[in-house]
Amino acid sequence: MKHLALIGSTGSIGRQVLQVVRSIPDTFIIETLAAYGRNQEALISQIREFNPRVVAVREETTYKELRKLFPHIEILLGEEGLVSVATEPSVTITIVASSGIDALPAVIAAIRQKKTIALANKESLVAAGELVTTLARENGVQILPIDSEHNALFQCLEGRDSSTIKKLLLTASGGPLRNKSKEELQKVSLQEVLRHPVWNMGPKITVDSSTLVNKGLEIIEAFWLFGLEAVEIEAVIHPQSLVHGMVEFCDGTILSVMKPPSMLFPIQHVLTFPERSPAIGPGFDFLSNRTLEFFPIDEDRFPSVHLAKRVLLEKGSMGCFFNGANEALVHRFLAGEISWHQIVPKLQALVDQHRVQSCLSLEEILSVDAEARARAQEC
Repeated sequence: MKHLALIGSTGSIGRQVLQVVRSIPDTFIIETLAAYGRNQEALISQIREFNPRVVAVREETTYKELRKLFPHIEILLGEEGLVSVATEPSVTITIVASSGIDALPAVIAAIRQKKTIALANKESLVAAGELVTTLARENGVQILPIDSEHNALFQCLEGRDSSTIKKLLLTASGGPLRNKSKEELQKVSLQEVLRHPVWNMGPKITVDSSTLVNKGLEIIEAFWLFGLEAVEIEAVIHPQSLVHGMVEFCDGTILSVMKPPSMLFPIQHVLTFPERSPAIGPGFDFLSNRTLEFFPIDEDRFPSVHLAKRVLLEKGSMGCFFNGANEALVHRFLAGEISWHQIVPKLQALVDQHRVQSCLSLEEILSVDAEARARAQEC
């Protein structure tokens, strides 16, 4: 049996994690849950179904309600509760299914307790890649990627000699605005931005997909996750979203992972790793998917990927600043304070102004994140 901690249980990824757990009986035990969203009813239902030892929440009203409903379960509040969920002694795999930097202290604590990390939280590596990966190496901890593209690369790279690897290729659907001209992009609406052609995701990541900032974040994440210093990391537009990642080797061979655009596949792969179990949904059908298209990213319309590569080259505090500033700008867009076409220019201006620092501690990283958000609110 695998004993799981699940951070972000009521979000999109968290719910799909539990779907996989249900589909493979007698394999997993949900030891702890953390839900920092406002979907109290969903969390109550999960607690009744999985009967975890420990539950952590952010809202005090939810905390009080859960203590009344479940007196036999340890209910915790705030960041300390999140860390307790991630590091519960009975847990062997800590699944980080939430988005945002709020999960970073729990990720670091879990690594220090030598938990295997199943990671769907790209912010942890973008903002604190050096700290997280250094701690993982020192503690002999494996980080298993849940993000579809990184999971595909992980499968292609498994057991390969790193000296034979030439290039990592991440695919991007192109987002909901991929076919719009530069002029049309000046006046897109919130409704257009949130209408993703392939994936059903939360609003923040859907906006990131529309600007292609998400792909830039994924390039930075891939650098830290796989630690291949001399290997080129590129992104290409693939509208069908059937090829999720490719690895090119020195002899010209390219390996890829092909599957339907569903997060159930990478989640199941990570939870059952290193074994494999029968798929819980239909797999890839070549006869129904005869066309696979690949296009270069138009950097004139979508300059964010180039900006992210620059951020990666500078390292230090730049990734953390880039991530925090982008998140604040996206929230301003969702709140109607700025237009879509202002997000990336404002982000670039903020990056230009940032003085890179060496970020070694959690406290320094959180300080840079707070600075980035404050600056993004003012610009």
